[in-house]
Amino acid sequence: MIAFAGNSLLCRVALRETDIDAASFTSIRLVSGALTLWLLVQLRNGKALGRGSWWSALALFTYAAAFSYAYLGLSAAMGALLLFGAVQATMISYGLIRGERMRLLQWLGFVLAFAGLVGLLLPGLTAPPLLNSGLMLSAGMAWGIYSLRGKGAGDPTRVTAGNFVRAVPFALVLSVLMAANVSVDVPGAGYAIASGAIASGMGYAVWYMALPLLKATSAATIQLSVPVLAAVGGVVLLSEPLSWRLVIAAVAILGGIALVIYERQRTV
Repeated sequence: MIAFAGNSLLCRVALRETDIDAASFTSIRLVSGALTLWLLVQLRNGKALGRGSWWSALALFTYAAAFSYAYLGLSAAMGALLLFGAVQATMISYGLIRGERMRLLQWLGFVLAFAGLVGLLLPGLTAPPLLNSGLMLSAGMAWGIYSLRGKGAGDPTRVTAGNFVRAVPFALVLSVLMAANVSVDVPGAGYAIASGAIASGMGYAVWYMALPLLKATSAATIQLSVPVLAAVGGVVLLSEPLSWRLVIAAVAILGGIALVIYERQRTV
């Protein structure tokens, strides 16, 4: 979870403190992540199946690109909370479309989380920029779709490696289209490599190794810590302000999602 929260911190500090542009950050992140995951797959040298797909790679690229551009105007905590809320809302909505039935407490949790997102985006002095917020919500929806597509697709590390490799051409096309704005320096590239190789590549590998050892409720609950870790990191490491609007929205969103998770697992 520290690695996942680290993605927000690394992207934010790179775009705020260095000269790297969002498209280059995205490309370097995906290339370094693809190389790291490919090496991990080769070192394992197992017979597990899984290759990834172009549609999943497109969802992965959409997430990574929207994520980078969103952080041009969002704090680490704000971005992580919007991302996490959108991911969970996408996956819960998919379950409802598929005919999943929710109990009263789950509906209350869903409404509470949605109200938290709406309250976070309402106009005001501490409201995040609308364009950047929309991009981060889009990133969350793309990641939710990516996660749903990955269920049952084979060995998670191999599938993730295949998707990262397939996402690289999309990122390179974006960099070509944004060539007029290309700007890369050593610190920025270093943050992007750390985001791709460590926070993304190795982070996903460790998570997938730990996942079979965790109960479903525990795994889902642990993920609630990501926006909190990003918020703490943003305040401590990046000196970002923590508004009451963000705190109240975080309690509503994370508390609402926790209600949905606990009630779902209790009835299984």
